[in-house]
Amino acid sequence: MGGQDWCWAAAPPPLHANIVQGNRSFLGLFGGQEEQRRLSLQAHGWAGIAGLQAGIHRWKGSRCAASPQHSRPAAETVRPESRHRIQSGDARSGAGTPSSASRSQIWRRDFWSRAGTPIQSRDPREETPKHPLGFEAMTGKTAPPAAAPAPAAPKEEPAPAPKEQPAPAPAAEETPAPEQPPAPTDNSAPVPTEEATPAPKEGSPAPPAEPPAPEPEKPKAEPPSSPLSLAVEEVSENSVTLTWKAPEKTGRSGLDGYVVEICKDGSTDWAEVNKEPFLSTRYTIQDLSSGEKLHVRVKAVSASGTSVPATLEQPVLIREITQLPRIRMPRHLRQTYVRHVGDAVNLMIPFQGKPQPQVVWTKNDQPLDTSRVNIRNTDKDTIFFIREAQRGDSGKYQLAVKINGAEDKAILDIRVIEPPGPPQNLKLVDIWGFNVALEWSPPADNGNSEIKGYTVQKSDKKSGKWFTALERCTRTSCTISDLIMGNTYSFRVFAENACGLSEKAAVASGVAHIEKKKTVYQPEKIPERDMMEPPKFTQPLTDRATTRGYNTHLFCSVRGFPQPKIIWMKNQMEIREDPKYIALIDQGVCSLEIRKPGPFDGGVYTCKAVNPLGEASVDCKLDVKMPK
Repeated sequence: MGGQDWCWAAAPPPLHANIVQGNRSFLGLFGGQEEQRRLSLQAHGWAGIAGLQAGIHRWKGSRCAASPQHSRPAAETVRPESRHRIQSGDARSGAGTPSSASRSQIWRRDFWSRAGTPIQSRDPREETPKHPLGFEAMTGKTAPPAAAPAPAAPKEEPAPAPKEQPAPAPAAEETPAPEQPPAPTDNSAPVPTEEATPAPKEGSPAPPAEPPAPEPEKPKAEPPSSPLSLAVEEVSENSVTLTWKAPEKTGRSGLDGYVVEICKDGSTDWAEVNKEPFLSTRYTIQDLSSGEKLHVRVKAVSASGTSVPATLEQPVLIREITQLPRIRMPRHLRQTYVRHVGDAVNLMIPFQGKPQPQVVWTKNDQPLDTSRVNIRNTDKDTIFFIREAQRGDSGKYQLAVKINGAEDKAILDIRVIEPPGPPQNLKLVDIWGFNVALEWSPPADNGNSEIKGYTVQKSDKKSGKWFTALERCTRTSCTISDLIMGNTYSFRVFAENACGLSEKAAVASGVAHIEKKKTVYQPEKIPERDMMEPPKFTQPLTDRATTRGYNTHLFCSVRGFPQPKIIWMKNQMEIREDPKYIALIDQGVCSLEIRKPGPFDGGVYTCKAVNPLGEASVDCKLDVKMPK
């Protein structure tokens, strides 16, 4: 068996010890610390495996007895606390003296019996003996991978074991530890790594397994909150109607519905009205006895529980509530309701009253014609319906609502209208110049509506087209102006009411011819007028003061016919063609420009106008100043 026999020095331990030692042997051979901890917890399940191991131990013990060189004296027995000592030596010679000269010497682990007697010491270089059943057959698991090489531990001599009487039978075999690779020599220091960590000593107790962390408790589902705003909507002689609002909190599971419970006044027994929850926030409790007083409450129900009930503060008295009849006529029906012929009339008029009132419709104090008018009544309103309205459906309808002698009335005024008829007796009253006067009478049929006005149209004989000459004329006469001379015109008139213009028009029997008058031009004789006039200055000259070197102008105006001749003089000396002076006349305005006057240009200037009828003159003084 791998070049070396196994031997035992003690009798097999009891069954429980066999189980424990068998587990430890397996852990030393194949498992680590975590596997040892787990298998130790399952020790009581290994009874069958331990029994099988005991038989194998006996068989190997007999072979050990035949090889006395492999047996060890009892003096080598050590104390149990020294079972995990590490020693070095030659596995084949069994020498216990440490030797550092041979590189083949490696660390090894001694396995001890239950009594503390060493049962084997082997060279780890030899092949690790295989268990006859194998790891998978023993544990049902796949063999783990070989452990990484562990750093060398310091060499230490084993302590002498105390003497002990040999057991009557060989001890159960403990499976040797898995073969370890050669450890580094004394000269090389071990370098611990994360992958290769020192294996735990076989005899040391495994640390207790950490208990699994307790799972956090799931939050308990909260029931929904109470329904809100529980109130009584209506009470009759045998029922009561309740309304409420949904609760603020419905929980994670959602709301399944509501349950309504009632309790008679003076009792404490609550009875459910509905067997199954419902989701509506309105409920009517039926089949109640008149005169009873009931306490009512509502609960919200969900998968997580039932809410605190919402309860009415006061008990409900089951009795009919009397309410006087009252018609609530809509605002648009308080005045005349107008429809066109052929339109449908569909009116709903609400009313109130308890118990349900009696509704009566009449027209002119006579029952309605059911072939024309359909009436449908409910406990809260009445509906008045006419499929196709006709003129004959117009009139005032009386509505009466009665309860036990109490009564309320209302009037519904309906008017069905259509376009009016044409005006009557249209005629031409007068024609003068470019104007025509017309006159007519109102239509015989106004279409059941007041006539709002008339529309007058004209048509000339040349084009034959009709054009509107006047709209919304409120009188039965008018004057049409701005007609064209030489044309012949025809006229017609439409009547208009709320439904529109009349379908037909009244046409004038005659035509209006606008004559074209011939005129002869005679020019007016105008007497000849004598336009001759002597010169006369309308604007005289004015004295001026100017600065040396700045041009100066003198102005005056004169009239006369024929046009007078203008003469300019300075100091009574006529100014002739002198470039220093420029004289102009335009439309009777005379001007004299003195260019860059000097000190010698000052003096009295005169403007003289002369024509065949006379002469006139004006003068002014010019003062030339030196600049400062």
